[in-house]
Amino acid sequence: MAPPPAPVDPTPRPDPWPDPWPDLWRGLVDDAAIFPPGDVPIHEATAAWTARGETSYAPLVGSFVLRDTDVPLARGFGAPLSVVVTGGAGQIAGPLGAATRLGLEVAGIEIAVRDADDPVGNVRRIDAAARAADVDVPVFVEIPGPTTAAWLAAADEVAACGHRLKLRLGHVDHDLIPDAATVASWIDAALDRETPFKGTAGLHRAVRHDPEGGGTHGFLNVMVATQVLWDGGTVADATDALEQRDGAALAATDLPSVRRWFTSFGSCSVTEPLDDLTALGLLSPGRAELA
Repeated sequence: MAPPPAPVDPTPRPDPWPDPWPDLWRGLVDDAAIFPPGDVPIHEATAAWTARGETSYAPLVGSFVLRDTDVPLARGFGAPLSVVVTGGAGQIAGPLGAATRLGLEVAGIEIAVRDADDPVGNVRRIDAAARAADVDVPVFVEIPGPTTAAWLAAADEVAACGHRLKLRLGHVDHDLIPDAATVASWIDAALDRETPFKGTAGLHRAVRHDPEGGGTHGFLNVMVATQVLWDGGTVADATDALEQRDGAALAATDLPSVRRWFTSFGSCSVTEPLDDLTALGLLSPGRAELA
């Protein structure tokens, strides 16, 4: 059973967050409120975004994530948009053209490889379509599956084309959440190719936890694992970091390079990541030195 939707409108609260915001946390969360398990109607989600602009924690959020088919519904919306392409490469140009006509700001494109038999060719088709549409924003390519030879070859092509990776780190069905070793190998492959990546699905909380008997990754675990690998650690070391449940230990880790590679993650809740960072002491006047 999916968890209940997270609150949409942030509740008023005191301002323990630093000004200016630390670069480590700025734009870390992409607002994916309209996606499962939140499934918030788009007009409510965009209204919540607008209201959040008056709060001191607005800098935590980077873009608003929506499906390509929802672009026409965002008329007049002022947020930077991450557009999820719901079809193949040929579907890239249409929503971009619509966004331009409506005066919307597109911050990035997200698209999944759909041809399991020819993932390299699929990446090349995505690249050709993006070039034909004159895309001048980051393109995040999701390659499903474990890091097989075919997966790695497709990741090579993503890097060669100058695009980025999108890693699906959760699922509403806990049985389909990738294990820590798989996630560590994905991150290792991205760093080996010096390819930035974003996360999607499931990263609402900072620290790994086990709701309903299934392990759910924490975004702070992913950040620490990324830094561990960038500093020369092994995939096994990164796997250990992803399985760490001691929030204080994770919070004590220095993360000087992580946002160069782990650019953001989509979450249907903004308040849960915020509350976790605050509870861990990572967003408070006492941590302003992280800026």
